[in-house]
Amino acid sequence: MNASIARPFTHPFTRPHTVRVVAACGAALLLSGCAGSPGHEAADGPAGTSQNVETAEPAELRAPKPRLTYSYAGGIGVLDAGTLEHVADVELDGYNRISPAGDGRHVLVAADDSFRVLDAGVWTDRHGDHGHSYAVRPTLTDYAFEASKPGHVVRHAGRTVLFSDGSGKVESFESATLNELSADGLPETVTYTAPEAHHGVAVELEDGKLLVTVGDEDARNAVALLRETTDSGRREAGPDRKEILRSQNCPGVHGEAVAGEGTVIFGCEDGMLVFKDGRFSKIFSPDAYGRIGNQAGSPASPVVLGDYKVDKDAVLERPTRISLVNTETKAMKLVDLGTSYSFRSLGRGPAGEALVLGTDGALHVLNPVTGAAVSTIPVVAAWQEPEAWQDPRPTLYVVGFTAYVTEPATRKLHAVDLKTGKTVRTAMVAHTPDELTGVTG
Repeated sequence: MNASIARPFTHPFTRPHTVRVVAACGAALLLSGCAGSPGHEAADGPAGTSQNVETAEPAELRAPKPRLTYSYAGGIGVLDAGTLEHVADVELDGYNRISPAGDGRHVLVAADDSFRVLDAGVWTDRHGDHGHSYAVRPTLTDYAFEASKPGHVVRHAGRTVLFSDGSGKVESFESATLNELSADGLPETVTYTAPEAHHGVAVELEDGKLLVTVGDEDARNAVALLRETTDSGRREAGPDRKEILRSQNCPGVHGEAVAGEGTVIFGCEDGMLVFKDGRFSKIFSPDAYGRIGNQAGSPASPVVLGDYKVDKDAVLERPTRISLVNTETKAMKLVDLGTSYSFRSLGRGPAGEALVLGTDGALHVLNPVTGAAVSTIPVVAAWQEPEAWQDPRPTLYVVGFTAYVTEPATRKLHAVDLKTGKTVRTAMVAHTPDELTGVTG
């Protein structure tokens, strides 16, 4: 067992971070706006931001209060998910990627040589049949999981798994323990290092076994299942973690998703690799080269939503078809949307609906089993996917019955009610948004 060292972050190419915040008010006050109190200066922000009282002390809320985080050139913004009001800005140079840590409170920021821990400032302490929810000023902590070229973050079965593309290191920890950050450092982690570094991904299963991609800098063609060893009930794993099973049947393996009750899939250049009930199986694309590189799964559905590309030599292919892969029937259905989309366009609704944000500006809602269109919801202006994958483009992020969509061209964020099919709230944000994620509080 080991843990990354908690350390002040002073990367030579990153200036010290600063935080401009608007701290949370009580739940009831947030609906009507908060007035500054004597002795506190109200923070300024773009149109539509709240004028909340700044505080570093936790304020108890009536209910959990989710927050959104978005990356931008030079930092990360934090918003109230319910009102879209501005909460904080964290300045951080470089190209930063953001992922929920899995504990409902923290966000992991892949920056330079680590996964840095951002405290979004909302959480709930559970006590039997009830909980107490709190809000506090968001902060970019000094805690970091050291990583060479930090890549994928995967949350499954109560565990969070980090993959370092530059070293092949896989590091996992119990997601909930990140809430216990203290002077003692980060939570205990289990580490494994792949034989060769590559752009990979790993998923830890409920029984502690590990699914991990196999490859090198030139090719990735396999997924391996590694055993979990135990000692007095504690998770003990290291470089000697032995391989149990391997599938070599996934050329160009990229991305993962979980469907239904624990079925894990990986995207391939000729279909999808499925791990279910302790064994691998393959669902082939109808085309010799039919690449599925980005996927979205749902616990409410055995069907995985994926992209679908057929031009192996394209610098940038803008496909109009998506894939719906049924992990129970082993069938793949291709659906032509009549519009292109990007790798940040895929999401799932609360009942497993397949959601795709098209370049026509609409959110396309599909029945995942039949592929039939359920509804088409206009959200943003028509757009075109930029050639550089790092450039901002409209991005979809779903929480429950709400689909959040960024519109970088206008610096807007839209909240769409999936029950009514209407945009219920729009806000101007302080910076051009890039990636978008959130925490449940």
